[in-house]
Amino acid sequence: MRTAVGKNLRQQRYGWETALLVLLVAEIFLFGMVNPRMLDINVLLFSTSDFICIGIIALPLTMVIVSGGIDISFGSIIGLCAIALGVMYQAGLPMMVAIPLTLLIGVLCGVINAALIFYTGVNPLVITLGTMYLFGGSALLLSGLSGATGYEGIGGFPDSFTDFANLTLLNLPVPLVIFMLFTLAFWLFMHRTHRGRNVFLIGQNNRVARYGAIPVNRTLCLLYALTGLASAVAAIILVSYFGSARSDLGSSFLMPAITAVVLGGANIYGGSGSIMGTALAVLLVGYLQQGLQMVGIPNQISSALSGALLIAAVIGRSALLHRHQICDWWQRRRISVSQRHISET
Repeated sequence: MRTAVGKNLRQQRYGWETALLVLLVAEIFLFGMVNPRMLDINVLLFSTSDFICIGIIALPLTMVIVSGGIDISFGSIIGLCAIALGVMYQAGLPMMVAIPLTLLIGVLCGVINAALIFYTGVNPLVITLGTMYLFGGSALLLSGLSGATGYEGIGGFPDSFTDFANLTLLNLPVPLVIFMLFTLAFWLFMHRTHRGRNVFLIGQNNRVARYGAIPVNRTLCLLYALTGLASAVAAIILVSYFGSARSDLGSSFLMPAITAVVLGGANIYGGSGSIMGTALAVLLVGYLQQGLQMVGIPNQISSALSGALLIAAVIGRSALLHRHQICDWWQRRRISVSQRHISET
């Protein structure tokens, strides 16, 4: 019985991932018919630098949501890590020291989120809402102390650092390579390790997982720390990409990242989700925005279409998951209509 249920869940997950892949390919070809530049492999590869940092955040966020939690503070963590990197460089620290310290700050922010959730027992949404303002305010404070008032940035980074986001590895942009490595690492962790599979059990029933001797707190602490680490990595890439450290670099990441996770197949209430689905959803939404801009659609309309895509995807996934019930209901309705027609005649 357990084997049959597991096989059914795998079929549902792979079916949704296949649907996302088909949509992604169809989307690229449709936009390519309007603007042939969309089919240029260099345009496809290097345009990912505009949105791939959202994917780097969305991957560990998927695991947090699968565990039944949520983290909405990552945008502020990005801003805090970015401005901290700028302040450390401004203070004279070499980049080889400032970058590891920035990663440590991101991990520390994730651990703070986890600790507050454990020891207060308050809903993660409320906790991370509070830390979102805490980390965001800290970023603004650091920005002010550095002399960059408001949302002004800290520049003057060495060329070796600012060129990093524009480098290629095996003819692929470095940010895209980092995203691919993150996807592989998190997929292996989530689907091929004992602790990763525990994430699904925790999301399905936290109390039963505790009674089953699963290290719930340690697992959740790891997930929030990974989200903080990914936020720091995204901050470093963004500072390199823009050549400036600003406290608002992650302010627009919240909704796109959550959209990618939900579109990728994660249940917002926990218990199910897919790293590969999230990765495909990131590309799907990112190329949708790029394609709409290339065919001349205003940003306001493209944002509305992205929201419509999310709603359609949620309805489609719900229909896929409950297709047997829908078929049974349709069959009963047909029989009922036939019987009523016979009785009337």
